[in-house]
Amino acid sequence: MRLRALTLLLALPALRADEGMWTFDNIPVQKIKAKYGVALEPAWLKNVQLATVRFPGGTGAFVSRDGLVVTNHHVGRGAIAQVSSTKADYVRDGFTAASRAEEIKVPGLELMMLVSMENVTAQVNGAVKPGAAEKDALTARRNALADLRKQEEARTGLTCEPVTLYQGGEYWLYRYKKFTDVRLAAAPELQVAAFGGDADNYTYPRHNLDFALFRVYENNQPYRPEAILPFASKGVAMGELTFISGHPGTTFRQQTHAQMVYARDIGIPFQLKSMNRQKAALQALSATSPEARRVAAEVIYGIENGYKRLSGQLLGLAKPENLKKVADAEASLKAAVAKDPALMVRIGGSWDRVSLAVERQKALLKESTFTGTGRVTLLGHALTLVRLAEEEAKPTAQRLTEFSEGNLKATKARLLSSRPVQKAVDAVLLAAGLQEAKDELGANHPFVVAMLGGQTPEAVAKAAVEGTHLEDAALRKQLAEGGKAALEASGDPMLRLAKKLDPFNRAIRKQMEDEVTSAFTEHGGRIAEARFKAFGKSLYPDATFTLRLGYGPVTTYHNGTGTLAQPFTTYMGMYDRHLGWGGNAAAAEGGAWTLPQRWLDRQAKLDLTTPFNFIYACDTVGGNSGSPVVNVKGEFVGINFDSVYEGQGGYYVYDADTKRAVATDSRAILEALRKIMDAGRLAEEITGK
Repeated sequence: MRLRALTLLLALPALRADEGMWTFDNIPVQKIKAKYGVALEPAWLKNVQLATVRFPGGTGAFVSRDGLVVTNHHVGRGAIAQVSSTKADYVRDGFTAASRAEEIKVPGLELMMLVSMENVTAQVNGAVKPGAAEKDALTARRNALADLRKQEEARTGLTCEPVTLYQGGEYWLYRYKKFTDVRLAAAPELQVAAFGGDADNYTYPRHNLDFALFRVYENNQPYRPEAILPFASKGVAMGELTFISGHPGTTFRQQTHAQMVYARDIGIPFQLKSMNRQKAALQALSATSPEARRVAAEVIYGIENGYKRLSGQLLGLAKPENLKKVADAEASLKAAVAKDPALMVRIGGSWDRVSLAVERQKALLKESTFTGTGRVTLLGHALTLVRLAEEEAKPTAQRLTEFSEGNLKATKARLLSSRPVQKAVDAVLLAAGLQEAKDELGANHPFVVAMLGGQTPEAVAKAAVEGTHLEDAALRKQLAEGGKAALEASGDPMLRLAKKLDPFNRAIRKQMEDEVTSAFTEHGGRIAEARFKAFGKSLYPDATFTLRLGYGPVTTYHNGTGTLAQPFTTYMGMYDRHLGWGGNAAAAEGGAWTLPQRWLDRQAKLDLTTPFNFIYACDTVGGNSGSPVVNVKGEFVGINFDSVYEGQGGYYVYDADTKRAVATDSRAILEALRKIMDAGRLAEEITGK
């Protein structure tokens, strides 16, 4: 291969030193040392890796030798709600365990700690026969990864996950230690954790005490972690270098120009429209009773958060200069490939092939969206049961990927999870989804006709949710073990609905995999191959909800109004914002800036100059919520909880001027534990005193 890195380095946008979500096998140690004079030692990196844990949808970190884990309140909110009740609403009122004996176990909550990683690219690509069609290559790689997963789980006893990096340029197997006994230790009130509500979300300056403390147990004893991140005694300062260790969910920076144009013009606007419908339906449910408001709150929060994030992504993609960067980089890479005959044969047509797949993605968008289970937990369980009975009877190579021998254990674990189901929420979301399918696909579409059977969406949803008993994990286990005979004998209406859904979902899924996904995987991998020839691993892969390290200083930026944002906020600022919006009496914007009564009663106890939130230049996205922010000593200085609206375009194109993350300062956490939350013993445990 004669493709030279120099050609591309001159043509492609320069990679900023603070850009990147780096895998732990490939930390840019020399770049960090060259810019900041900091040499990261292997022991430092290993400690940060093992101290970081993955929560469902976010991140956390061990901060004491007795298994205490810190994460965001909004990451742990579902778990906090799960152990709440009409008599004890810990989301609204907060919670502090007076002793370890009073810590509350969260059923079904699992945390994952990355133990090791292995590059399995050669084995995976070796499973593809020369000249294989795109869809056959996709199947071969998936089966190879599933087989490797099964083998390693049997060999190690760890939970293993296959990971695709660089759009298919590399394949890895990540091995995790799973923690299944996780207990709530402390959490502030929602109104302080999410101060400012949706109005302040993705903005800065902020005043959010967005943290919660859980404790991991093993054999009914506090877990003794090998690695922890001790709280820094002095916090962090303006200009100080920080590092963030976490699990960024998804980015799209290595997509082609055609894929990004699709996201801008079709994909994101379509998602926003659908989310508005879901939110309206859930808000109507919330208005019916305090209990309905409680059970729907977490889902509504998730939709609002996602809506604002997607809106920011759309704003970034709408900037002509951003997509021009992508187009220019793509043109440069194409030109470099064209100079190499061998690469031209293999990769030259890949961009056009991806563009053709994008056209098919457009055509299949509505059917692929509405012939699924959406956010409806019970329908998802029912569909898994229906398919489990059918797929297990097939040879593993012919199964849907989640039912292959390598993935079956994880699929069954999700099915049999003891996490509670909110039936009222499921009923509303199912009705809204069926109504949206009817509106978008048309009343005469075969899927709509089959699912509704002449009834209204509300009637179908009501009958299925009220009549089902699949919220019972023991029943799901019984049905899973009983196979087809048990399903046939069951008269469960949700299972009947899933049986109607199954053939439509299978058909559109096959179309998507054959005509879209396989092309994206095969040719995205080939384009990544060209980048590899130029840069090797000096580039970072797109985010995949796997452990990454980012770095950058505490800094500032000019926000959307042109104002230079302060690097730190304080508790004083929270009270000022509270009063500036009229306090609890005004309850402006639905009470966004109100404060719990004890925060008013105990205000005089606080040192109001305590740093509260800070802004810093690490590269983050969703999934980094709850990520520990550490200093060069590996000490905990804050917990990431948000990023600014102007930087949301960074999901697609990095912008050094606007990519800023927001964290709750460690000093604010300690101040709250000691002065407000009656949790001084936890503060002492965290600080080692």
